[in-house]
Amino acid sequence: MLEAGGSILGGVAVTVDEVRAFAATLPRSSEALVRGRVKFRVGRIVFLAFSKDGTVMGFGFPKAWRAALVEAEPEKFSMPSEGDMRYSWVHARLDQLSVDEMRDLVENAWALCVPKSVSDGYAAGQGYDVSA
Repeated sequence: MLEAGGSILGGVAVTVDEVRAFAATLPRSSEALVRGRVKFRVGRIVFLAFSKDGTVMGFGFPKAWRAALVEAEPEKFSMPSEGDMRYSWVHARLDQLSVDEMRDLVENAWALCVPKSVSDGYAAGQGYDVSA
C-alpha cells in the first residue's frame, strides 16, 4: 500500500530510470525506443517495456503463473492487453514496487530470454544459488 511521500511497505516505489539503469546491467540486454516506448530486449525478444507515461512496467512472466500473481495482488499486477495475452507477459504498477521486488521481476524476465548458461553465470556472479 502506498504511504505519504511515495514510500510503500517494504521499500520505496521505483522509477523508470531506476529500472532502466538496472536492466542495462544485465548481460546481452539492450534498450530500444519503439513507437515512443522504452523496451529492453535480448536479441529480438522483448523482456521489459514501459507504458508511454512511465507508470506501468510490462515484463516477461510465465503464462501458467500470471493469473495467480494478478489475483494475489491486483493493486500491483494486471494482465496484459488482449493482444498480448498470447505472450508470457504481465504488467506491474511502478508506484507499487519496491526496488528489491523490481530487481527480482526484471532478472526473472531477462532469464526467460537468455541461454541457461548465461543466466546461471549471472546468478552465480550475484551469489544466487544455482543448484536448483
